[in-house]
Amino acid sequence: MDAFYASVEQLDNPDLRNKPVAVGGSSERGVVSAASYEARKFGVKSAMSSVIAKRNCPSLIFVKPRFERYKEVSNQIRKIFLEYTDLVEPLSLDEAYLDVTENKKGIPSATLIAKEIRDKIKNKTGLNASAGISINKFIAKVASDINKPNGQKTVNPEEVEEFLEQLQIRKFYGVGKVTAEKMYQLGIFKGVQLKEKSEEFLTQNFGKSGKYYYNVVRGIHNSEVKADRIRKSLGAERTFNENIASEIFMLERLSNIAEEIERRLKKSKVAGKTVTLKIKYSDFTLQTRSKTLPYYIASKDIILETSKELLYQEKMKNSVRLLGITLSNLNTGHSEGTNEKVIAVQLKFDF
Repeated sequence: MDAFYASVEQLDNPDLRNKPVAVGGSSERGVVSAASYEARKFGVKSAMSSVIAKRNCPSLIFVKPRFERYKEVSNQIRKIFLEYTDLVEPLSLDEAYLDVTENKKGIPSATLIAKEIRDKIKNKTGLNASAGISINKFIAKVASDINKPNGQKTVNPEEVEEFLEQLQIRKFYGVGKVTAEKMYQLGIFKGVQLKEKSEEFLTQNFGKSGKYYYNVVRGIHNSEVKADRIRKSLGAERTFNENIASEIFMLERLSNIAEEIERRLKKSKVAGKTVTLKIKYSDFTLQTRSKTLPYYIASKDIILETSKELLYQEKMKNSVRLLGITLSNLNTGHSEGTNEKVIAVQLKFDF
């Protein structure tokens, strides 16, 4: 979907249409969750500080997020997908992979299917969608950004090699800003230069990701579209209005975060073993500390107690602007009859 959250807000409120809109908090510590295309022209983008966003675009209009509404629209779109195939792998509320090799309507062209789905989304919701069509998930994902907004790009099998060779390295899915800068220093600016590097060279410079880069630039990506995507982690975090230096105040915030995670665990009916504490300091440096327990947990008390242990693991090097807790190593992959014990002091799941 094109600028999904912002587009929903503009759809529901005609006064926002054709205006620069940012979904997120407008406070000094606020962060942009999504930006309309009118706002993007000024350099406003997701994960940007609201202060910087407002500086870039003085006329920017901030709107508080309404996730229940976004989920409602997302479900409408998902139903359209399922008219064509059951092989739908959601990535988020606004994005999904579809395998249409065998589709319910017997349409022989994936390009025509994408066009038909986009038209249906527009008619049903009033929103624009873009699509990428190709031989695997990686190329389809990259192609989906080529003709945004409200467009689509097909990369046919015989076009894959040239498409990837001419692709700017920063447009490769999985290559972030830091990695792109490192590649530039190594003389890698497009796929053609990446393709010249050996697997050994890429592994030496980029670790485990090196093999991934070696394969995808050759069009090799064998990940299947999985209809039942298994959740790997669950977490929550908070950015504070003022930096916190006192560990007592940090524990109070962590208690609230742990309570939120417990609520989400209960809703999702899962538990996990690994607790990760995320700390962002006032100088914007980021630190994570993790601990894996020998049993599954799902209660606020144990999550908080483990987080407290991680907090005291070493002395704070600065005041803190953000704290977060993530529970991973979830029991989503376990079948019935497992001997694993779940410690869920305050939770009762109706299985």
